[in-house]
Amino acid sequence: MFEGTGKPLTDAGMREATDSLSLDLPTLWAVIRVETSGAGYFQNRQPKILFERHIFHARTNGRFDAQAPGVSNAESGGYTGGVSEYERLAQAVALDRKAALESASWGLGQVMGFNAASAGFANAEDLVRAMCESEDRQFGAMLAFIDHEGLAGFLQAQDWRKFARRYNGPAFAKNKYDVKLHDAHAEYTARGTPDLRARAAQLYLTYLDYDPGGIDGRFGQRSQRALKAFQEDEGIAPATGGLDHATFDRLEKKAIP
Repeated sequence: MFEGTGKPLTDAGMREATDSLSLDLPTLWAVIRVETSGAGYFQNRQPKILFERHIFHARTNGRFDAQAPGVSNAESGGYTGGVSEYERLAQAVALDRKAALESASWGLGQVMGFNAASAGFANAEDLVRAMCESEDRQFGAMLAFIDHEGLAGFLQAQDWRKFARRYNGPAFAKNKYDVKLHDAHAEYTARGTPDLRARAAQLYLTYLDYDPGGIDGRFGQRSQRALKAFQEDEGIAPATGGLDHATFDRLEKKAIP
């Protein structure tokens, strides 16, 4: 359920999404990293989500609380993390699909389903279809939401606290959301932002069950070892772990048929 092609973020997608907002790349990558650790898809190509049972409770007036407290509850929590969040979503979908989709956060920017209109979609169904399609669509939805809610100014001023309060909610300080944004921005400013080609290769390797050690756009030793294993399995010689054009093309065709 909700599995897409898992197409990675592209230069064109980033340019198209950022044309209307004066935001630097370290700022945008900081938001992505804090929200989703840098990738919009799980290994099985389902968009990253987090299901919020207290939102489902509110949107269904608590009528499922007694029979399904794990997915409908006045209190937040019950998170299982990772791809298993889809098990909770599926349980909620069986009760009320519309409310369920509205009660999960989706993709690179973890845009809540109930914010579909603010992100430029007719409804949560349309938002979810876009989240399954590509990271470009996920990124565009995040930027559209930031623009619609008037949050770009906080990012331009690097006012992490005000942005965190509006984007993440009033409980942002509990998880040090603003501090994480500040630190991520400082790191990207000092070290540079992810290389999209290297990052795409890491995502492809992940889909194909090779472990690149994370999706960060920095092709270090673990990524090279994973790529070397892919080269060996594909009969690409010499298997150096280097991301040459021929290897990248083979990897992309294998990962995104």
